[in-house]
Amino acid sequence: MTNSLLFGIATFVYFFAMVLYVSYLAFRSEMLGKAASLSLLGGVVVETAAIGMRWYESYQMGIGRAPLTNLYESLTFFAWTIALIYLVLERKFKMKTMGAFVAPFPFLIMAYASLNPNDIQPLVPALKSNWLISHVVTCFVGYAAFAVSFVVSILYLFKAGAEQFSVKSAGSFLGFLPPSSGLDEIGYKTIAIGFPLLTIGIVTGAFWANVAWGTYWSWDPKETWSLIVWLIYAAYLHARITRGWRGKRAAILSIVGFAATIFCYLGVNLILSGLHSYGGAS
Repeated sequence: MTNSLLFGIATFVYFFAMVLYVSYLAFRSEMLGKAASLSLLGGVVVETAAIGMRWYESYQMGIGRAPLTNLYESLTFFAWTIALIYLVLERKFKMKTMGAFVAPFPFLIMAYASLNPNDIQPLVPALKSNWLISHVVTCFVGYAAFAVSFVVSILYLFKAGAEQFSVKSAGSFLGFLPPSSGLDEIGYKTIAIGFPLLTIGIVTGAFWANVAWGTYWSWDPKETWSLIVWLIYAAYLHARITRGWRGKRAAILSIVGFAATIFCYLGVNLILSGLHSYGGAS
């Protein structure tokens, strides 16, 4: 069984999980909720096997590298991290209702990944480094935490608006969400998880850059946008801890931060040119 087939199966399982989460939201069936969580977990398991298989196949081809280097591989890994991070947070915060809004991410990302070339190619010289795994993994786990916080922040705005105007939400999905204060706290905690991981990713990337290009920082577009993302989330945490920012302002800043994160990840690679251009589709 090839890695491509396993990735295809994982995509289908993520789609099935998404449908089950939406069904759970619509029918409030605990059985559907459990099936949704198990399906998402199944997708993670299958994709874990796919990533391992792709890694193994690269050694069989005499290339021998971690499957984390091109756009296809980074997209599949991003989908995997989002699903995994959400399952951990769902278990901790008992927030199964939000699965209907998070589960589409892994499916859509995997669907987009399938449109890109998936050949296993040798590494360019700059990527042949022991820093590769630590840099990519920490960055993408941080991105995944920001993705969950983004969804929670959007739901917070809807929930807070309903509470502010005393809109009855018992018959809608809003009635099954945690109170707005709870959503605000979950959004904060997910960013508190993602920020130090992004920080580690930037630091390891700087050490890697020094080995590959002889400088820790070159103001490459990817580096610049990574710093912008870091500053936005640093401002979020600083404002919350020292200024007591909560609620709408914090949610909006979280949404802006994730928009910058997506541009840093995809926009820079696909639109701008620089030292990180090999992170595109090739």
